Amino acid sequence: VQIKQRMQATRDRQKSYADLKRKPMEFQVGDKVMLKVSPWKGVVRFGKRGKLNPRYVGPFKVLERVRDVAYKLDLFEELSRVHNTFHVSNLKKCHADEPLAVSLDGLHFDDKLHFVEKPVEILDREVKQLKRSRIPLVKV
Repeated sequence: VQIKQRMQATRDRQKSYADLKRKPMEFQVGDKVMLKVSPWKGVVRFGKRGKLNPRYVGPFKVLERVRDVAYKLDLFEELSRVHNTFHVSNLKKCHADEPLAVSLDGLHFDDKLHFVEKPVEILDREVKQLKRSRIPLVKV
């Protein structure tokens, strides 16, 4: 009996710590939200991960609420193969104006929905000479 009480007290304490970090998020139908890029591991991974890659894309319009923690979004045609229902943890309210938000217009995808980068122009070429090897460097 005493062990069960201590375990319950520990669970309650851990829950109170976890609840401090949680923030309830609710969106209304018609709201604009940004969609997190990282959860699309099997579907979309923008090639390489880097600090300058977009973390959120959008904005997307909320079409409907699915239960308590999921929302259906109006996705662009480039993302037609992605399921349009997302958990609230993958969404963020869009506070920016339309032109300031990162849109998918400048991003190009291949058949597997991977991000495709095309070099614009070659700015400089250089060959780095090590002891026995030569490494060609190209600045794009």
